Amino acid sequence: MKLVTWNVNSVRVRLAQVQEFLRQNQPDMLVMQEIKCESAAFPALEFHGLGYTHQLVLGQKAYNGVALLSRHPLEDTRLGLVTPDEPQARYLEATIQGVRVAGLYAPNGQPADGPAPGSEKYHDKLVWLDRLIARAQILLEMDMPVAMMGDFNIIPQSRDVTDPQAWQDHALFHIEARRRYRALLNQGWTDSLRALHPQDDHLFTFWDYQDNAFARDDGLRIDHVLLSPEAADRLSACTVERATREGERPSDHAAVSVVLADAPRRD
Repeated sequence: MKLVTWNVNSVRVRLAQVQEFLRQNQPDMLVMQEIKCESAAFPALEFHGLGYTHQLVLGQKAYNGVALLSRHPLEDTRLGLVTPDEPQARYLEATIQGVRVAGLYAPNGQPADGPAPGSEKYHDKLVWLDRLIARAQILLEMDMPVAMMGDFNIIPQSRDVTDPQAWQDHALFHIEARRRYRALLNQGWTDSLRALHPQDDHLFTFWDYQDNAFARDDGLRIDHVLLSPEAADRLSACTVERATREGERPSDHAAVSVVLADAPRRD
C-alpha cells in the first residue's frame, strides 16, 4: 500500500500538478493539506476520472483545508480533531483496506510581528498539538495499523533545518513545539522518514519561495508520516518526492510517500 501526504498550497492552483502526480505514481491514497477552498468547491470530478472516486474533504474559504483521495473505499470517516464544526479545517480520518489514516495540517503558530514565545498564535498552536497528542493516544489504542501524516509545522531536530540558529525562536522550531513532537514519538509512533534515512542531514520537505531556496537546498523538514507499531512493522519505504517541488508554479512543499508491505517485516 502506498500512501502520500502533500501540502499542495491550493488544490485549484496546483490541480494540474496533482493530477500528473497521481497519473505517474498511482498511490492508494493521497492526503492533502492547505487545499484552500470550501468543501463544495473541491475539484472532485477532476480526480474521479483518475480513479480516485473515494474522497473525504474538510475545507474552508481561502485558508487551511484537508482532503483524502483514495482508490479504495473509505470506512469509519471522521472530520475534525475534536468536532466536525471546528473553526479551522485541519484534521480528518478514514480507514482504507484495514489501515487507519489521519491527515492533519497543524497550525503554523508564528506571529507576523516577532518571535513565537508568548504570542497568542503560538499558544493556540500548542493547544492544538495537545489535542492531537490526546487523539494520537486513542489511535494507538485501536490496536491496528495507523498512519498519522501531514504538515505538522514542526522541525523536530537541528539536523532537520539548514540553519537552526536562525529558527531558534520561530514557532516551527521553538522548544515547546518540539517537545510535543517528542511526546508523540514517546507514545510509540515511528517517524518513517527518519527511521529509514537516519544519516541524511538534507531530508527536507519544504523550501521557501524566496532567495532561490530550493536550488540552494535551504530547506526544512516539517511534513511527517508517523506510524503506529502495527504499521511500522510493515514499513518498507518512505521518500521525499522532490520532483513535486520542481517545475512551474510548484507548491513550496514536496510530497512524502510511504509504502507499507502486505505483511509485517521479518527482522
